[in-house]
Amino acid sequence: MVKITFMGAGSTVFARNVLGDCMCTPSLRESEIALYDIDAGRLEDSRIILEAINRNVNEGRAVIRTYLGAENRKEALRDADFVVNAIQVGGYDPCTITDFEIPKKYGLKQTIADTLGIGGIMRALRTIPVLEEFARDMEEVCPNTLFLNYSNPMAMLTGYMQRFTKIRTVGLCHSVQVCSEGLLKGLGMEDRLEGRQELIAGINHMGWLLELRDKDGNDLYPEIYRRVEEKTLSGEKHTDMVRYEYIRHLGYYCTESSEHNAEYNPWFIKSKYPEMIEEFNIPLDEYPRRCIKQIEGWNQEREDILKDGKITHERSREYASYIMEAVVTDTPYKIGGNVLNNGYIENLPADACVEVPCYIDGTGVHPVKVGKLPTQLAALNSTNIGPQLMTIEAAVTRDRKKIYQAAMLDPHTAAELNIRDIISMCDELIEAHGDYMKEYK
Repeated sequence: MVKITFMGAGSTVFARNVLGDCMCTPSLRESEIALYDIDAGRLEDSRIILEAINRNVNEGRAVIRTYLGAENRKEALRDADFVVNAIQVGGYDPCTITDFEIPKKYGLKQTIADTLGIGGIMRALRTIPVLEEFARDMEEVCPNTLFLNYSNPMAMLTGYMQRFTKIRTVGLCHSVQVCSEGLLKGLGMEDRLEGRQELIAGINHMGWLLELRDKDGNDLYPEIYRRVEEKTLSGEKHTDMVRYEYIRHLGYYCTESSEHNAEYNPWFIKSKYPEMIEEFNIPLDEYPRRCIKQIEGWNQEREDILKDGKITHERSREYASYIMEAVVTDTPYKIGGNVLNNGYIENLPADACVEVPCYIDGTGVHPVKVGKLPTQLAALNSTNIGPQLMTIEAAVTRDRKKIYQAAMLDPHTAAELNIRDIISMCDELIEAHGDYMKEYK
């Protein structure tokens, strides 16, 4: 029997999607599913919902068990074939709120703050000590497992696992699956979707759509350039204006949304040019708004689901179940995965966590060598890789000076603040996060 352990199972909607997918997959239907969390209420919600899916779509063939708290973590992990990670250390309240409100005092504005920037750095520093504990347990009780990381900041957390633990790890993000589809639909090119061919490589949330061809092999970028320029000159407001600027000035589209990419560079969120926020339709403080909406939406959905238990599920596009299926059946499957570089992208650092095409089979994850990125794309990726690597170093060494250095290297932070204010802001954040950052006191 395959054993799948889900860390952070209180992320009920995501657990439902990933594990519901597994119950819709013939080779995984009779799995043992271990749900682990530190929140008893959310863990119980997830158990009830997944038991309902198991009954309604899987004829009760999966075995579902719950494990609460650090004292039960080893048993949740014991003999796991796959471990799915979806933890968020500190959650929305208090940690996400803190990551937005304190930087605002220093004039530093953010949109999402979960991947890069000072928010992404703080989130990684809170999370890596927890992953260190997970890894220590996995090395003891399931050393051959495949760790599927969905938690952000993806490159920092996945990169830590790949460089400093013995656990086989791949990072997964749905932005690869939807990248070219979203671009073509946004430009009214839906007729080119079927049979399209693409190549994406770079880093998480800034993977580059290097090639996009229609089913007959015709290059779609010339038409994309024309339509992007036409749409930009029309003055039409839409939600993807930052990435269209990437196309106009860098020549390529990237994987993650414009609200994310607005804070991955020094060009758009500028105190000197406040009008750019409206010009490029940049949603400041977007992530806290989403959190509030999701919490409210989940509370209502939970009541509806728990009332009648009639929840069902259809397999989604999330990679996790397809990866597990490929490993269990030894049937090759292609994904866009986050792996340690090791030369897959020649003009990015070897110890960077990069996002490249990977093939999965019974022996695991096999990344594809891409070669060199266009110079301008590698250069922009490198501005993000610097703070990523520095944050990992800070977490491993517990050296507060390295936290300052990570923030100093972040392109958006450095464009807005001087070194003195960066250090002061980091100190205030560490203090405000209390026990979540006790390793760095």
